[in-house]
Amino acid sequence: MSEKKKGWLNRNVLSFGLASLFSDMGHEMATAILPIFLFMELHSAAAILGIIEGVSDFSSSFIKTFAGWYSDKAGKRKPFIILGYVMTGFFIPLIGFATHWIHVLIARTLGWLGRGIRSPARDALLSDSVDKETRSRSFGFERMMDTLGAILGPALAFFLLPILGVRNIFFLALIPGILAVVAVLMVREKYKTKNTKIEFWKTIKGMPSDFNRFLLAAAVFGIANFANTFLVLRVMEALKPSIGILAAGSIATGLYMLLNVGAAIFAYIFGSLGDRMSKRFLLGLGYAIFAIYCIGFVILQPTIASFIILFLLAGVETGLIDVMERAYAADLLKKDIRGTGFGLLNTVNGIGDFVSSIIAGLLWTVFSYGWSFIYGAILAIIAVGILIIQNRRHGGWQQ
Repeated sequence: MSEKKKGWLNRNVLSFGLASLFSDMGHEMATAILPIFLFMELHSAAAILGIIEGVSDFSSSFIKTFAGWYSDKAGKRKPFIILGYVMTGFFIPLIGFATHWIHVLIARTLGWLGRGIRSPARDALLSDSVDKETRSRSFGFERMMDTLGAILGPALAFFLLPILGVRNIFFLALIPGILAVVAVLMVREKYKTKNTKIEFWKTIKGMPSDFNRFLLAAAVFGIANFANTFLVLRVMEALKPSIGILAAGSIATGLYMLLNVGAAIFAYIFGSLGDRMSKRFLLGLGYAIFAIYCIGFVILQPTIASFIILFLLAGVETGLIDVMERAYAADLLKKDIRGTGFGLLNTVNGIGDFVSSIIAGLLWTVFSYGWSFIYGAILAIIAVGILIIQNRRHGGWQQ
């Protein structure tokens, strides 16, 4: 008989929430000052930052599917989770010792590989730690804590930067990295059935058809969902002529903080709703909200008031989609292949992030900002259509 789970905010959910808070605080603290470090300390060009970000994200995305599958095969999640948090917590602070951009590339890539190793196993173990009826709320709590870390880390970095200097901020990031490892050490393993016969490609090809259709929708939306930094760029371009670059940058930064705060709040709100409503419907709503605010950036007058509304919508969409994609995937996957399934989802999203930002940047540069937003809106609407077709196959929005 399986262990009866008492409440949703149990030891594992709380531990994962704290780990996400501390880990994101540490690596976002380092990420916030990385451009300053590269340009001022190492005298690198902007292209170097692009190479570092691209290689590290690309590497992290591709290891996720294999890491998730191997956690299914090994029959244990916790070792992969611990290894991932240790790698991120240890290698990111090593950037502070760098004397050449190659050193930064190596440390950043190894740290991001840690994220790739831990993410599928963490999501699978989090799914196994709660009842299906409270799964969305648990993912919402974890994502809320993660986003709070993403807010606190950069804020702490910029507050301490004049006092400690750039390199010492990287070293300081070791402290929340250690706290994240301590938090995941408190996690209890829930999945202990070793499956040595499971094969990598056979498992991927044998994914449930409903999951594959959902993965198609996620992939289409992924190549639409460009980075939120493009929203910041639009604000700066629009406000710079009237108020100057410094004031425009300050407002854009404040709006980005507003987006993250909104994402943290709405991650939990929609996580709770996902336990009562159709996850597929809420996911489609998130895709639709992305399309709506993309269109809004094109047709609304570029005022501070309109930007506040659009950034709030972006916060709602960010919190909603990240939670609901994982909660919905967990419902579609059997326990023994959840690691592989979450790995596939993470890989698809990672590739989507890479492709969408490149395409949006090219459209923005060659034509205008409007084409980037129109591109995103069209693909998001297509993703909604895929979910609607999937819904009709099931005769309603039950799931």
